[in-house]
Amino acid sequence: MTGRIPMVSLIQTLAVAEHLNFRHAANVLGVTQSSISARVKALEETLGVQLFERRHRGVRLTEAGRQFVAGVSAGIGHLDHVVRTVGALAAGTEGRLHIGLHTSIAAGFLAELRQRYRNAYPGIEQIIAEGRSSETIGLVRDGKLDVAFVVNTPPPPDCHSRELWREPIVAALPITHPLALSPSVLWRDLVRETFLVRTGASGPQVFDHVVRRVAERGASPQVHRRDVGRDTLMHMVATGDGITLTTEAASHVTFPGVVFRPIGDEPEAARFSAVWSPHNGSPALKNLLDLAIQMKSSARAA
Repeated sequence: MTGRIPMVSLIQTLAVAEHLNFRHAANVLGVTQSSISARVKALEETLGVQLFERRHRGVRLTEAGRQFVAGVSAGIGHLDHVVRTVGALAAGTEGRLHIGLHTSIAAGFLAELRQRYRNAYPGIEQIIAEGRSSETIGLVRDGKLDVAFVVNTPPPPDCHSRELWREPIVAALPITHPLALSPSVLWRDLVRETFLVRTGASGPQVFDHVVRRVAERGASPQVHRRDVGRDTLMHMVATGDGITLTTEAASHVTFPGVVFRPIGDEPEAARFSAVWSPHNGSPALKNLLDLAIQMKSSARAA
């Protein structure tokens, strides 16, 4: 063979093989019988083999024809699968979405966003990575994460960023603490406390917030940084090593021996933003951000 075989010739040949009749195949494809006959004959001449035995009432596949049709059918089926897969990727309905975060996904805006996104796009696998804001933003820059959800973080100059939701800041206390029975607490009640913060995740932001609030009230902050995960930190709170701050959504996770109380005179809320690279053209990411913006608009309207 010196040239490429037109796809239309292969499709018409498969139709003839299915119906074993040129006229029936032509009717199904909406072409003339003479044109389909001519294309099949030209294909046979190109291949140098006879694919069909012509008979008065139809045709019959030769052995070479059966082998050829089986191979072409498999090839076109694979090509069709590839085309549909690529189309789904382009539409953002299949594939993977790499999400970075350092906050609880058990409840709140992010948990609802992920659930709604999963319902709308079940073919997208959500891959979660947890780390500090600086780490997840760095991974966004490197193209290893599609989006990072960060809290109280200034917008990176080389990335796109959008604030999506806010959550009240709450105090996590041991259940034996004198303030545990109060419906809420005030900062003046907390300034003499020992605060525990994580070195990772949102720990640096919590550290800065505690130092600022305690200093505003003329006290010297007692803040201990611990290189532990969320569960271990809450266990330390439960055993009386200190107290900590978290957000409302994170307080929906039950930790034995820990109670969460709103801070009545806290003027700020934790601000959560999405950060993504301007070079990321992922349709799956666009669909997630569009859904998040819709949720934010709906929450404002309510």
